[in-house]
Amino acid sequence: MKTSLKGALAVIALLMAGPVAQAQEQSTNRVFAKTDWSVFVEDNPTQCWVVSSPKETVNTRGGRVVAVNRGDILMFVSYWPGSQKLGEVSFTGGYPFGDGTTVGLQIGDSRFELFTSGETAWAASPADDTKIITAMKRGAEAVLTGQSSRGTNTKDSFSLLGFTAALEDAEKRCGT
Repeated sequence: MKTSLKGALAVIALLMAGPVAQAQEQSTNRVFAKTDWSVFVEDNPTQCWVVSSPKETVNTRGGRVVAVNRGDILMFVSYWPGSQKLGEVSFTGGYPFGDGTTVGLQIGDSRFELFTSGETAWAASPADDTKIITAMKRGAEAVLTGQSSRGTNTKDSFSLLGFTAALEDAEKRCGT
């Protein structure tokens, strides 16, 4: 799964680069967009993911806001029918997370913890994925807080406008 997510990130970066990059990668495409969320599909094997980038990002170190270089910052819900992964929540922070750290996810009054590996964070179980998705459908904003391996604290805020429509589209294409 981790390899597939890295491939998905590379494809999304290509697709967002413009028409030339889109022509180079024809097996994956953006098939639906609603407000702040998009759905991408890859064939062979079939995979779908709902994805968004943050509306606001704040990086702090020692209590001060700092400028840092980060890679792609994205929140996903992925469907991998061949692997029986349907509705897997993940987050890429654009930097390697600190060893032994978790990422906090706040949606309204609901709080979740995501485990980390490299630059990616996931929910601990399919049951947690379900709880997070339910909160995302009901919420207006998802806020993820993490810490880089260099000690920088990050806070990334994602709009949930369009999430439910995008999720329903992905479920029709690859889900249950």
